[in-house]
Amino acid sequence: LPQGAHSSQLYLLCQYSLGCGVSCALSFLLEGAPHRSWNLALAAGLAGLLALQCRRLARHACALYELHSRARYCGLCILLLSDGHRIPRLLRTALAVTFAVADLAAVELINRDFLSTAEAVRFWTPLTICYTLLVVYMQEESRQSGGPVFRTVLVRMGGLFILLLTVGRWIDILHVLLSLLGELWCLLRARVLLESCRTQ
Repeated sequence: LPQGAHSSQLYLLCQYSLGCGVSCALSFLLEGAPHRSWNLALAAGLAGLLALQCRRLARHACALYELHSRARYCGLCILLLSDGHRIPRLLRTALAVTFAVADLAAVELINRDFLSTAEAVRFWTPLTICYTLLVVYMQEESRQSGGPVFRTVLVRMGGLFILLLTVGRWIDILHVLLSLLGELWCLLRARVLLESCRTQ
């Protein structure tokens, strides 16, 4: 695809945000349900199983795809050869649905902490405006200069940290630091793939 490299980068960069969104959405959807902790443990187990199967599939495709797609005796490689072009569209749709549900869940969960609508507006207005401007600026700068992704994450999280120093609580600041560590860890694991996307 003409935009394949950029799309692949987006899929790699949103790993941590996707994990946060899924956990937030599950926490909201299962709230008040009996055996909620068991449901979350089951969801985490299923996610781990899915990740393990995806890793096995990736290892198989990296090692044997070229041989098997020519010889045409491996059903998995033939499936990838015939329907592989549908995977990006499927991923894009799944991400859109997941982030839409996660956004609604996050707004609902955060707004419960405010006593009044005025207090919620006082929190959300500067946060939304400043954070959106910062993200747009950093994305534009990294697209033009090809700057490192780590700098973008540090500046974005730094801006969020400063905003939360003014309108947040101490636990929010701790969450930002934990999010920064999690996002940097995901980016370090995906660094080789990001470099290959950039060179395509």
